[in-house]
Amino acid sequence: MTEIPVIPDNAPFSTEQRLWLNGFLAGYFARLSLPATISSNPAPVTLGVPLLILFGSQTGTAEVLAKRIAKEAASRGFDPRVIDASKHRTIDWKAEATLFIVTSTYGDGDMPDNCQPFWDWLQTPEAKALAHLRFSVLALGDTSYTEFCAAGKKIDARLAQIGARPIFPRADCDVDYESSAKAWTEGALAAALKGGTNSADISANLLPVSSNGSSNGHATAVLESSPAEFSKGNPFPAPLLKNICLSKPGSSKEVRHYELSLEGSGLSYEAGDALGVVPLNCPEAVRDLLAALRCTGEESVSINETTLSLREAFTRHLDITKPSHELLAAIAQRAAASELPPLFGSERAADLKQWLWGRSIIDLLLLLPKPFSAGEFVKFLRKLAPRLYSISSSPKAHPGEVHLTVSAVRYQTHGRTRKGVASTFLADRVGDDDRVNVFVHSAHGFKPPANYDAPTIMVGPGTGIAPFRAFLEERQAGGARGKNWLFFGDQKRSADFLYEEQLIAWHKEGHLTRLDLAFSRDQQEKVYVQHRMLECAAELWSWLQDGAHFYVCGDASRMAKDVDAALHAVAQRAGGLPSDAADEFVRTLRDEKRYQRDVY
Repeated sequence: MTEIPVIPDNAPFSTEQRLWLNGFLAGYFARLSLPATISSNPAPVTLGVPLLILFGSQTGTAEVLAKRIAKEAASRGFDPRVIDASKHRTIDWKAEATLFIVTSTYGDGDMPDNCQPFWDWLQTPEAKALAHLRFSVLALGDTSYTEFCAAGKKIDARLAQIGARPIFPRADCDVDYESSAKAWTEGALAAALKGGTNSADISANLLPVSSNGSSNGHATAVLESSPAEFSKGNPFPAPLLKNICLSKPGSSKEVRHYELSLEGSGLSYEAGDALGVVPLNCPEAVRDLLAALRCTGEESVSINETTLSLREAFTRHLDITKPSHELLAAIAQRAAASELPPLFGSERAADLKQWLWGRSIIDLLLLLPKPFSAGEFVKFLRKLAPRLYSISSSPKAHPGEVHLTVSAVRYQTHGRTRKGVASTFLADRVGDDDRVNVFVHSAHGFKPPANYDAPTIMVGPGTGIAPFRAFLEERQAGGARGKNWLFFGDQKRSADFLYEEQLIAWHKEGHLTRLDLAFSRDQQEKVYVQHRMLECAAELWSWLQDGAHFYVCGDASRMAKDVDAALHAVAQRAGGLPSDAADEFVRTLRDEKRYQRDVY
């Protein structure tokens, strides 16, 4: 048997350093898979180097990533703990030394719902409890938004402001985040392992990190999850069973109901989850882009070390609509006589955003006096990302199937017809014999109550109805006795009442206890779901006092904010709470997971 060495009490290290080294050596010898006995030396031994990983997540991506990072950290001698940012008050911050934060940004610069309480707390004097920490931040975002990775940037700056010490630079990841997140994980774990002391530097060298993310061949590659037959990396080609237009004549929208088969896929989902759809770009958009580049489409280009035709790259692999920051900069430099260069500065960010609205990559290419070469151009393009859609069915009600409720985006700007990439792919180009590549995206923080007796209040105007159709089907199939209340709205009742027959039937039979409707264009003054909430504030407050869960799905920029304001107003008007107490009431609902949002 091999004895694990233990640093003696009289070694020239502080207590913290000695504990760290003992934990490291224990983890190191455990990974070597050598039989070992513990020395009789009474010095305490930890399981590994303590590491706290806090996540802020709106759709679950940051949470999944945080757990993957923890798995990788454990393989390198850490003792990681992954905690929801909303649980920050349960942490004994004095006992923590190293903090990793993994957070997304939702909307255009907002904190994820579960991270907002942590951010609010960081503004208080109590946040000084974090001043002794070493930290690093991994921020997830989308460069198509002006406030790219704003949540991560704000937290990074605030932690440094209160005195915490950054040990590795923040990484700001775009939608195609895998490689950037991997590089950050490598660097941040190495920095945390070194610990900033000579003793730790020596110990870290015992287990060198290889360039492929493994430790002496024993650790798994960073960010790898257990392989699944069908997943985001290997989507399932699902047969399309139905494509039904829900919008009626007179509607200004085109909302469609899709049913896809999951038979034979091994995929499963729960009410509240989302379905990832891997689209193909519109052939007309590909044609126009090739014409602007003066290319045939047969030119060879390299994408992720794979050689393929330019047409194939544009059709299946690259985002050919939203310009990246790098493409904007390159065009601003080369199209000096155009209207773009004066807008390309930090002080003109709002003007640039307004100018870009309704314009896509094709419009920018037409500003150039001379087109890019094919090989040069593709380097400026981002990967064509899958689109996530809230699932509108319960697997209990529709075994082997998954349903979606999607609005097909079509509009005219600057003399061109614009189309939503995935929404019109589903509407127009998936025929009866074709299949849609899909995967399930678990929504870790958006689920119906586990207690079937708990009341639910659901606010879902427009396509925001999708997950609540799933909730209602789920609760009906499960025999839930809890009351259900739905606020639904759109423009016109005669044309935009999505799932009208099903909702009315549920209401008549009592499964849907209350159904409050807000059709904004059916009267002179526009009426929205938040107005209906205020009209029945007393009963809504009563439901909340009886333990109701409150859900919102839909537009993040306006609707969700208006509904949140209405919820605060209900607490003040019907609950008689002063403003600060109403704020605390809503925070408590969030902390108890009784206020959940699926907003985009």
